[in-house]
Amino acid sequence: MAKNIAEQIVEMLEKANVKRIYAVTGDSLNHLNIAVKKSSIEWIHVRHEEVGAYAAAAEAELDGFAVCAGSCGPGHIHLINGVYEAHRSHVPMLVIASTIPSDEMGMDYFQETNTIKLFDDCSHYNQMITRPEQVQRITQSAIQHAIGKKGVAVIGLPGDVSELDAEEAITSDQIFRTNPVIRPSDAELKQLAELINSYDKVTLYCGIGAENANPEVVQLSQHLNAPVGYSFRGKMSIQPNNPNEVGLTGLLGLPSAYHAMHEAELLILLGTDFPYDKFMPVKNKIVQIDESPERLGRRAKLDLGLTGDIKETITALLPLIHKKTDNTFLKQQLEFYDKVKEDQMIYVKDPGSENAIQPEYVTHVLDRLANHDTIFTVDTGMCCVWGARYITGTGDRKLLGSFNHGSMANAMPMAIGASLAYPERQVIAMCGDGGLSMLLGDMATIFQYKLPVKLIVFNNRSLGMVKLEMEVGGMPDNETDMVNPDFAMIAHAMGYPGKNVLKSEDVETAIQECLDYNGPYLLNIFTNPNALALPPKIELEQVLGMSKSMAQLMLGGKMQEALDTVKTNYKHIKDLL
Repeated sequence: MAKNIAEQIVEMLEKANVKRIYAVTGDSLNHLNIAVKKSSIEWIHVRHEEVGAYAAAAEAELDGFAVCAGSCGPGHIHLINGVYEAHRSHVPMLVIASTIPSDEMGMDYFQETNTIKLFDDCSHYNQMITRPEQVQRITQSAIQHAIGKKGVAVIGLPGDVSELDAEEAITSDQIFRTNPVIRPSDAELKQLAELINSYDKVTLYCGIGAENANPEVVQLSQHLNAPVGYSFRGKMSIQPNNPNEVGLTGLLGLPSAYHAMHEAELLILLGTDFPYDKFMPVKNKIVQIDESPERLGRRAKLDLGLTGDIKETITALLPLIHKKTDNTFLKQQLEFYDKVKEDQMIYVKDPGSENAIQPEYVTHVLDRLANHDTIFTVDTGMCCVWGARYITGTGDRKLLGSFNHGSMANAMPMAIGASLAYPERQVIAMCGDGGLSMLLGDMATIFQYKLPVKLIVFNNRSLGMVKLEMEVGGMPDNETDMVNPDFAMIAHAMGYPGKNVLKSEDVETAIQECLDYNGPYLLNIFTNPNALALPPKIELEQVLGMSKSMAQLMLGGKMQEALDTVKTNYKHIKDLL
């Protein structure tokens, strides 16, 4: 019996070493579903397609490629947030967007959408299969685009087309994973070396593009006596075994990295497309090296922009640069970093009160008790702040989040993908109460597939980051409060243990119990709703805005809330100022 188009696509996915497809099945996906059932690929039945897309994005970041699918209309529309996340994070992912019968297109048919228009802004490749002759070429090209360009490729697949008999094409059905060596030319390296040799105070700032170059970055920093800052995505790979690291900068960062970048005479950006240009210095010389030339110069005014793999570029550069013997600048930055880390421990040493446990303390304990190779996922918002500042890179740990797209509710779905890809590793999702409640239903997916995911809920009963943004802007927070269900009881209803933690003295025991449990577990920790995450550089307008919002709270009858916020964060604000 001849194979159909759905079976042909699945065979090609097997050749691409795809292990699973994240999807909610539906009529237009039924033939693909049955083809998967007969294959080595596992169909992961999520409760919401957005969760499937986030889970696939996490797997793609960890393993280099993953697949999600959505049925016609609402099904594939639900994928869109996770698809944007994968594309903006430059991770290879294939989306199979099944659609209405091909003879009904353009007729305002039930659940009709235009997949080309829908996914055009979040993909490198986006095509519709309408004939058997296209299948092999489009599928191969889609996967090749996703892997080669590091982003999303979309295949539109009408339900009626998926059941047609397959036809072999004369083009390749293989997937080619190439690994070219890319570095600046010899002339460009000489120009860079001359620039580096001309300055005494050099700082390196690294992003995710330098994740495979930790030894080379450390060697370069020691050769130049240069402090090393990093982005949030770069932290897990750049921080370990790095005696010259001074932390991260940006909205979630530390004053030490900000200071080291601004005090340098020469700043070298390595594999980073850091989006917050307001944190970039404007008075010193700046060099940027990135594997994608289109990213050069769009965040800072460069004196030199070069294209190359960071590992290969540093290896070729080192013989050309003079070793710097004066470590005065480096010593100053490391001493300042030590002071910043000491200040960070304020909220660890004072862990808070009942129903107001300091989230910094919770994260510090979690970091200490977690395994050396734990995969952490963090919800966008305050959980990102605590993860950025208190989760330590070991060289084997991973930290995943919606760092570019900045979507809520990603931590739990990403933990699903991470746990399926690496069932033997500890997976911890740092969830906000707002984020978890947004996609609560897929807690059932964790139980259905018996995934040993640990859900740590930082329950501050508010949309904490939004509240802070409003206060800094001089507005009293409005409608940021959350009236939550008992998340521990929901975990029990879903089939696994859940526990409420209201007192700081119970935190360590509860986290250890959670991590030791052989299966999924939820900890609902009642954290301080007034815990404040300030950027490394505070502007006068922000202080005035906070003062204005506090005054408005008091005038509005919320005296205690305003006083609690000031009391909690006075020391932090004073130190940064």
